[in-house]
Amino acid sequence: MHNQIEEPTERISEKAILVWRTVNGIILSVAFIIVIALLIAHTYFSWYDWIAYVLWGLVALSILDIIWSIYLEPYLQQKYWRYQVDEDFVQIKHGRWKLVHIVIPMTKIQYVGLKQGPLLRKYNLHTLSIGTMASTHEIPAIPEDTARAIRDQIAELANINKEEGEE
Repeated sequence: MHNQIEEPTERISEKAILVWRTVNGIILSVAFIIVIALLIAHTYFSWYDWIAYVLWGLVALSILDIIWSIYLEPYLQQKYWRYQVDEDFVQIKHGRWKLVHIVIPMTKIQYVGLKQGPLLRKYNLHTLSIGTMASTHEIPAIPEDTARAIRDQIAELANINKEEGEE
């Protein structure tokens, strides 16, 4: 008889939206500036006309990408991210169109850690990394206290020693 695994219910922080919007905004601003610089260079150097059409097409696509990546995508990512930690499994579920649902048995977890870059630090968030023999899985944008508690819980349930030589 198979036990039914319940769907994960824990959500990542709503501050993740701000972090992802900032990151996407920086990346897209740099790309947009490059396209505009190429348009200016086209005018200055009188390149072939077809290059201008391509560059204006890139400007139009960039505007659509800005709308998607800064306003819609971060909201949807945060809305559909779920995770759950229990005695037997760590579950990670995200996506709407491309649904990803990962179930990691506690017996397969080899390490667990926290990562925090400058933007996550600004909003007091961490990314939880869970490593198995085959891969590493991440749960982004968890509040600091919650992330530390989950890390300690997983380490205890997976019998991960705090020091390398400890048994």
